[in-house]
Amino acid sequence: MGGWSSYARGVSDRPVEGSVISGGASSRPPEALRPYVTQVAGYCYQPGPFSAHRGMPSTALTVVLAFGQPLDVGRLGQPETQRCFWAAVSGLSVGPAHIRQVGPQEGIWLAITPAGARLLFGLPAATLHDAVVSVEDVLGGRAARWYDEVASATGWPARFAALEQHLLTLAAESADTAGAVRPEVAQAWSRLTEGPGGARVADVADEVGWSRRHLGEQFRAETGVSPRDARRLARFERSHAMARRRTPHLADVAAACGFADQAHMTREWRDLCAYTPGEWMRAELPFLQDRSDEDGDAGDIRIDQSLKES
Repeated sequence: MGGWSSYARGVSDRPVEGSVISGGASSRPPEALRPYVTQVAGYCYQPGPFSAHRGMPSTALTVVLAFGQPLDVGRLGQPETQRCFWAAVSGLSVGPAHIRQVGPQEGIWLAITPAGARLLFGLPAATLHDAVVSVEDVLGGRAARWYDEVASATGWPARFAALEQHLLTLAAESADTAGAVRPEVAQAWSRLTEGPGGARVADVADEVGWSRRHLGEQFRAETGVSPRDARRLARFERSHAMARRRTPHLADVAAACGFADQAHMTREWRDLCAYTPGEWMRAELPFLQDRSDEDGDAGDIRIDQSLKES
């Protein structure tokens, strides 16, 4: 379930007439936090018929702070995992989340790196692998104060400012005690998840001076996923971003993202999110609100005006 990379962008399993996205915002994290927090977005949906959203897997852990109504989330196909949270954090996973929506939804969504899990939460990302837990379970008593100050702020700029201050405080408080990702694992993560298709696992093992087996053990102990799955998640995430931008030919998407061919990409999509690219584009793209591809200077806040689905 980790990533939920679609939730703050308004992706719905089945767009329903009458659903309205009233607006949201995105804020680029300050430079000091960028190795740990890669995206921050606010979302706001007005009341509409019941709908279910599919949170797509990605290379980031996810934090959601829900305002007005709690977040109703679980693992797709596993209804026994469905729970409601006001503030939730999820680890990396190679499967999608199932997010139920009834009525208005508003909140803030953050993407956290494995290094950010160490710094901000004081634990390896592997601890949260395949899990969705309350932020209070991770941060203890600090979570309530953090949530209350962000939720009570008026307007996106004030909310983002309160959130940024708490993140900087968390980072400063834990900098000396949180521990760090092993340099070999950090290098492997970078090499496997960057570039069109990521580096081959065997090549990465050679680069860091470990056997493939030892790399796999250390990598899973830190992140919760295997080196191969990290590479898969990065390719999928990149192809999903291109699909959101309506890249016209799926064969071009597959080639640009390091898949062997379009059939390979289709198999990976089906395995990772239970959709083929074509199914996702037909079912979810009409409801899409994309903010994450916009860049700005540090501290930039971009406000999205109302967008009603056609």
